This record gives sequence, C-alpha cells and structure tokens, in this order.
Amino acid sequence: MAAAALPRCPPGELAHDAEHVLRVYGWALRLAPEAGADADLAGAAALVHDLVFVPKDGADRAQGGERSAAAAPEVLAAAGYDAPEILRVADAVRTSSWSRGLAPVNPEGAVLQDADRLDALGAIGLLRTAACGQFMSRADRPGRLYDPEDPCAVSGRALDDRRQVTDHLPAKLLRLASSMHTASARAEALRRHGFLETFLAELAHETDFKANGIPRPG
Repeated sequence: MAAAALPRCPPGELAHDAEHVLRVYGWALRLAPEAGADADLAGAAALVHDLVFVPKDGADRAQGGERSAAAAPEVLAAAGYDAPEILRVADAVRTSSWSRGLAPVNPEGAVLQDADRLDALGAIGLLRTAACGQFMSRADRPGRLYDPEDPCAVSGRALDDRRQVTDHLPAKLLRLASSMHTASARAEALRRHGFLETFLAELAHETDFKANGIPRPG
C-alpha cells in the first residue's frame, strides 16, 4: 500500500513529501499501544493522511484531511482492508487536520494527530515550515523569512504566516505541544517546542542590528 499512499504533491512542495509520511507512520506505530489503538490501522491512517494535496495558502486549506479521507477507501480496499477497517481509518484521517480543529473520534485518530503534529515541531518542523513558505511565495505575493521590524512577533502585531515564515511558529507550531493526546507525544513535543523557542531567541539576537553594532541602509 505504501507506494499507492504516497502524497500527490506538486513539484517543489517538500513539506508534505514521502519522507513526511514515513516519519508520521513511524510515530503512529510507536504511539499506538499507548493510545489503545490498533497499530496496523494507525499505520494505515498515517500512510494515507496526506493523499490529497491542498495548498496551505488556499481558502480551503482546512479541507486536506476531509479530502484525503474521501480518497483513502480506494487505496485501503486495494490493500485488503475490510469496510469497518476502512471506515475507522477514514475517520482518523478526516479529523487529522490542525486547521479544521476537529477532535479525534477513535484512538487511531488521536495517534494520527499526535504523530502528524510532532512532525511539525523541532528541527524537521522548522525545515518544513521554511519549505512551505518558499512554495507559497510567488510574484504577486512575495514571501519573506520574517518581518524585519518584528522578526519574532513580540509586538502584538497581526500574524501572517502566508507571507512570513517565522510567523508560523506563534501562529501554530508553538501551540501544538498542549494538543497532544499521549504522554510520549507530549514529552517529545515539549522537547521540540524548546528547540523552537531557542531558535526564536537566536533569530532575535541575529536580527538585532542595533545591539550588534551593525549599520543598516537608510
């Protein structure tokens, strides 16, 4: 089933590639016993959770889980899963999207949420965030790594993670640790959360030109 379940991303979209799916799959298997989930079904949900690509800067960005859930039965049936198993996996995928804000309806859904959100944190999460920002940047709406006046969004300004890569950290990533369902995922999420906070502190230092005695034009 693995080959059929690979995400159908456009060229250059690295944030939701096959390696992302495989990392989520690995964590799903790891977390399944702790959540009381069926490990095989949790793994299947991880493999099909990103079947349908929905651009993160689109109006329908929250529909990724719903559309992947709708596409999953064909892949799952071909892999030999029966109707009740397919329904269980599809329900897990349907509730997986952070943007949609749905609570899981079964243990496999809780595992998938934890595994997918872990992959949005830490060093991997930072790389994926940068890749997503680059993919969304285009001539009519050029992106940038950070707001030069307030790189770490400490002023209370409105966040815009469609334009500025680092805005995605306070907008979403730094809110993920508290959403974990399993103790193991929560512990790992807090560790990765700490890495992101360290990164922001370093970014604040490196972009503080005045404190570093670095002149700027104008």
